[in-house]
Formats: sequence, structure tokens, C-alpha cells
Amino acid sequence: MSHGDGDHERFAHYVQKDKIMASALDGTPVVALCGKVWVPGRDPKKYPVCPMCKEIYESMGSGGDDKGKGGKGGDKK
Repeated sequence: MSHGDGDHERFAHYVQKDKIMASALDGTPVVALCGKVWVPGRDPKKYPVCPMCKEIYESMGSGGDDKGKGGKGGDKK
């Protein structure tokens, strides 16, 4: 899992939608499909999708419908 700066900070990540809602309500960290852990706070539409999250999501097929594009946690752009 990644907890620090790096390439993970430059992407929007896929996270379970219910986890995003919980984080928005109580500030708990979320875990992306790629393993990044952070508290969403930035507009994910401003960042490209994490290639690792996208690959995992696409490999899930139709069973991945409960996933959504998560928020952005890092300061790097």
C-alpha cells in the first residue's frame, strides 16, 4: 500500500462508492483498487485515472459495477 507521495498522487483512483460517502461524512480514509490509502478532498475530474486502478477495474468485468471514480488526495498535479 502507498501512504506517501509519488505517482499515486497524480491520479484519480477507483474506490467503492459507499466508502467515498462514508469518508465525506466522517473523514475516514479510503482504499483505492490499486492500494492507495487517503482521505478524498480534490475533484477527481481534474486528474487522469490511475492506470493500475483502471486495469484492475476492467479486469473485474461486469462484477465491478459497484466501483466509482474516487476523490484525489495528494498535492501534486
